Amino acid sequence: MRSRRRGGAGRPPWPVSKMLALCLLSLAWFSEGFQRSEPMFTAVTNRLLPPDYDSNPTQLNYGVAVTDLDADGDFEIVVAGYNGPNLVLKYDKAQGRLVNVAEDERGSPYYALRDRQGHAIGVTACDIDGDGREEIYFLNTNNAFSGMATYTDKLFKLRNGRWEDILSDEVNQDMASRFAGRSVACVDRTGSGRYSIYIANYASGNVGPHALIEMDVAASDPARGVVVLVDVAAQAGVSKYTGGRGVAVGPILSDSASDIFCGNENSPNFLFHNWGDGTYRDVAAAVGLDDPYQHGRGVALADFNRDGRVDIVYGNWNGPHRLYLQSGAPGRIRFRDIATPKFSMPSPVRTVIAADFDNDQELEVFFNNIAYRGSSANRLFRLIRREHSDPIVEELNPGDALEPDGRGTGGAVTDFDGDGMLDLILSHGESMAQPISIFKGTQGRSNNWLRVIPRTRFGAFARGAKVVLFTRRSGAHLRIIDGGSGYLCEMEPVAHFGLGHDEASSLEVTWPDGRVVSRAVASSETNSVLEVPYPLDVEEPLIPAPLETQMSALSSPLSVPGTSPSASTPMAGTAVAATSAAAGVLSPTRMAQLVWTSTSVLRACTTAASSAPTPLGHTPAAATQASAPLILLPAGAWLCSQP
Repeated sequence: MRSRRRGGAGRPPWPVSKMLALCLLSLAWFSEGFQRSEPMFTAVTNRLLPPDYDSNPTQLNYGVAVTDLDADGDFEIVVAGYNGPNLVLKYDKAQGRLVNVAEDERGSPYYALRDRQGHAIGVTACDIDGDGREEIYFLNTNNAFSGMATYTDKLFKLRNGRWEDILSDEVNQDMASRFAGRSVACVDRTGSGRYSIYIANYASGNVGPHALIEMDVAASDPARGVVVLVDVAAQAGVSKYTGGRGVAVGPILSDSASDIFCGNENSPNFLFHNWGDGTYRDVAAAVGLDDPYQHGRGVALADFNRDGRVDIVYGNWNGPHRLYLQSGAPGRIRFRDIATPKFSMPSPVRTVIAADFDNDQELEVFFNNIAYRGSSANRLFRLIRREHSDPIVEELNPGDALEPDGRGTGGAVTDFDGDGMLDLILSHGESMAQPISIFKGTQGRSNNWLRVIPRTRFGAFARGAKVVLFTRRSGAHLRIIDGGSGYLCEMEPVAHFGLGHDEASSLEVTWPDGRVVSRAVASSETNSVLEVPYPLDVEEPLIPAPLETQMSALSSPLSVPGTSPSASTPMAGTAVAATSAAAGVLSPTRMAQLVWTSTSVLRACTTAASSAPTPLGHTPAAATQASAPLILLPAGAWLCSQP
């Protein structure tokens, strides 16, 4: 008589084929990491931000940004309200909870920030006028999905003790965008310390190009509160018509200058590479990031394999999510997607966040989904670095942050209570009004950490700066000070490093203008916040360095060597001089990058070609007759390579 399985009366044993299939499925699961049982997050909303009319109303919310509005050294969380007021959440230490300081009181200095009529979806903060304080830009849609809207965006500045919309000033009314947009981000395109606002509009045909708004320095008088704005998108090379979605800013290809990645819908992505003079060229297709058949949403920048290069992770709407590692020598840079099947699994994704939530030195990636036509839980992955190999991708248990029925629309991270652990803030909306959720980490509370805040020459947060932390046992870790990421959002302006049981030995900050400061980190500074001021004692500003080389020490993009005397021809002596001049302000790691450049330049070239710089991805006809092969630098320069 056959034995019966407990609880399975009358069921025959599984056939061998099914058991084999189950084994194969299990192997596939473990080959890319298993989901840990320990939850990463616990919900603290009811304790820190209980739903109520004043501070956490049940409404449609979207983008989230983190800044310091009152200059008291503590961060505020700014939330874009769609069918209700915008919120400004501040941690009240006495009450031990977050409160909305943008009260419904006309006498409040924050009152104008509420702007109930705006239908805001995107928000970003940065110092546009060089007064040392960040302004706040709200991207309003006024119910328009694309093309023209009937209500303008708002750009708030603290003026006369109150937050006021400077787009309403008479001199700026023509600059107030009436286009329906998606994401906004801050970019210091010239390294001046004054930021431009990049606006990813959602075009309808030829209506609604991307915009790049900044202060007209010659026409403005910030000391008197006069800030004249101008749209420089066309001259900067970013005035494009497309379905703009997620935006991230940082030195992606450049060694210091801020590049712009824009994930698009119904068209290829953009990767605008900064040419070192504040102008941009789209190189996404040339480096393998265009992804033309997907619909980009949230995006984040990080160095996932700790090789010193900036990698990109982003989500596609109900399409495969991407985990792009940057690789290749200068001039031959490519991005390679290493996403595993679980990681890339399509979902209705909105915000994507890369951060070390448990301070164990390994980065996590959080996918915030919206419950679209059914439940869609958020997902969390850890990337574990391996020497000489791609990182292991391990799926984690988000715990309370799973939110299978959450209508996720935005999210950000910050340490608002100063305990050294990153807190997760999620907004909800679009298809259902839901309150904001707050989560705290449950793991890694005994791990060490360090937080670094670089400042601009004006004293504001240096968004777009690069921070490298050197540790005693685990090598170097890289972070970018966020100027806009996620989706519609902006993270805290802090380089947050989890250290595990390691300690930091030194750090290096690179500003968008190319300046570098290195300093030692004492053991006593572990588990603290370090502020790094801009090095004002350096006499002359540097030129932002395009694409991991310091050849922008030359005054213009390089032309083809060996051409007419009028051409900009980098001779051996010039390269050595440029290297020597830069050596006084460069770190050893950046000097190593110069060695490659100098070696390439010192080789003899006999190529004849036009003296005009050649855009990335185009090969001049003369190159086919060269006696030595050519390398096309993504900074737009041709150099002879070693044969």
